[in-house]
Amino acid sequence: MLILVAYDVSTETSAGRRRLRHVAKSCLNYGQRVQKSVFECQVTQAGFEMLRRQLLTIIDEAEDSLRFYRLTEPLKKNVWEFGKFRATDFDSPLIV
Repeated sequence: MLILVAYDVSTETSAGRRRLRHVAKSCLNYGQRVQKSVFECQVTQAGFEMLRRQLLTIIDEAEDSLRFYRLTEPLKKNVWEFGKFRATDFDSPLIV
């Protein structure tokens, strides 16, 4: 399944800046950055649960926010891209 992960981490303290880096690194293990705080991730249900649990251990729910959006099939009818960034096609080989 394709999901979007969007987050807003408070960076007013060094702990917040550390959380921000950890959230971004964790998301990079599952997908690609499409905006500064938005990642597109191609995951299985088990992968989604692992990512969700991992991110929930990192963020401070009193200061930060975290949202997950599941993009429904067919993706070609539900995702529109504009501008210079083009997403990775997860259905084609990722190593060239």
